Amino acid sequence: MIAEAPAAALADPAAFRSQVVAAGAPVVLRGVARHWPMLAGGREAVIAALSAADAGQSAEMFIGRPAIGARYFYDEALAGFNFTREMVPFRDALTRIVATAEAADRPSLYMGSLPAETYLPGIAAAVRLPFVPADVSPRVWIGHASSVACHYDAMDNVACVAAGRRRFTLYPPEAIGDLYVGPIDHTMAGQPVGLAVGSPPGNTRFPRFERWRDRAELVDLEPGDALYVPKLWWHQVEATDPVNVLVNYWWDGFADGPEAPYTTMLLAMLAIAERPAAERAAWRAWFDHYVFRPERHPLHFLPPAKHGILDGQPASRSRIRDLVMRLLRGG
Repeated sequence: MIAEAPAAALADPAAFRSQVVAAGAPVVLRGVARHWPMLAGGREAVIAALSAADAGQSAEMFIGRPAIGARYFYDEALAGFNFTREMVPFRDALTRIVATAEAADRPSLYMGSLPAETYLPGIAAAVRLPFVPADVSPRVWIGHASSVACHYDAMDNVACVAAGRRRFTLYPPEAIGDLYVGPIDHTMAGQPVGLAVGSPPGNTRFPRFERWRDRAELVDLEPGDALYVPKLWWHQVEATDPVNVLVNYWWDGFADGPEAPYTTMLLAMLAIAERPAAERAAWRAWFDHYVFRPERHPLHFLPPAKHGILDGQPASRSRIRDLVMRLLRGG
């Protein structure tokens, strides 16, 4: 059962970081966006606000044939996708989505991850949340009823429903090996997806998924509700009304420099993944000792003044960066 955030955690970014983000678990944020002016008039007011804020840019729209049931996914051979993409002026795309929402046997239409500052600058300030850092910009997602394949984000995510309804189906990071994650370099929208999620029960292609099928966490959101999804949590997102609008915020709650954990993982794959099993096991021990630190700091037996570049201070972090760059250049 996904917990709801206490009111004190929503006071400001520092409280949210310490009381929600640090725990690394999804949290429901009921009603946190109901104060947004455009929500006061229901779906029509939200659509009117988007139209009024249009900056005249063109956006990529996903178009799915009725046969796919609005489930955006790969084709059968994993060679391509079951939908097409079209660049459309934002206003035209919004008009098409609204005008065809109730039509029978229509294609499904969807626009995702639109930076508000680029496409809808007039609403960027109107959809602020007090616990999201002020320098984090909102993104907007608009479309018919649809299902977006189960994926993860490398950033922390607060997703707010502005119109329609959303259902999130969540799996923890440790489920990765049982979700049958597809290619990392041939994706629908940037992130690999769990191919097993949404498959019929007993599917012999994905036998290990059965241990997770009935353990997913489900969260249903109404307009004004939001969900915090920690980085690396897998989530399938279903928009269930004829027209749906979501506003989300992505940021790294614990970034302390330009380094990205995903980049580090890719480099580790290059350096370690194909080495013999015994050597991989040896490097796992080193990573546990120096990186994951399941018990304590690797130099806990020495006074902090003797921790050298492992003291966590900004100057030491810069020295590590310089060392890494020299090593990558072969120096």
